[in-house]
Amino acid sequence: MLNLCSADWEPKYVDFFNGATSTDEYRALNEMGEVPTLVAKDLTLTQSGVILDYLADIFEQYDAPSVPAHREVLRWILFDNHKLTGSIAPLRYLRQFTDQGENEVTAFLHKRASSALHILEANLSNSDYVVGDEPTIADVSLCGYLFWPEEIGFSWADFPNIDAWVNRIKNLPGWVHPYELMPGHSLVKANEGV
Repeated sequence: MLNLCSADWEPKYVDFFNGATSTDEYRALNEMGEVPTLVAKDLTLTQSGVILDYLADIFEQYDAPSVPAHREVLRWILFDNHKLTGSIAPLRYLRQFTDQGENEVTAFLHKRASSALHILEANLSNSDYVVGDEPTIADVSLCGYLFWPEEIGFSWADFPNIDAWVNRIKNLPGWVHPYELMPGHSLVKANEGV
């Protein structure tokens, strides 16, 4: 979102997997011990939906054109946090970053993620973006984990509307692949020859 809005910003590496979000220093910034955290001048915000809403207001971009449309955007952000990212994020973690293999938990999360993806797929049959014909923060929220389907165990060939939508997002001015925005990520290091 910051890149899409041409913001002047700098990412900070947070060593999540080695407990950085549990430190007293980080908890003073974000008592929930989660990422992302946005520090903007004297303001600190947590939770991606709140951050996206703030950025849409500040930059006057990717916001809904009306109050009813804004409610619809919020509805999809809550759906994302609870249903889509709420299942895909832990599924990706288990499949990509642990050696647990496939088990009852991954099967449950895969089924839940599949259900959410089918809901999104059906919605995208009606318009180019999640809420109408212009991108909003609902799109930015929902697409976050969908740029690496192989890591979550899905093929966009089974979800042609999602595939076309993800490609439309990739073509937005300022879009950069999420891995390129993550300092310290292993794929970024591999690309840098580190």
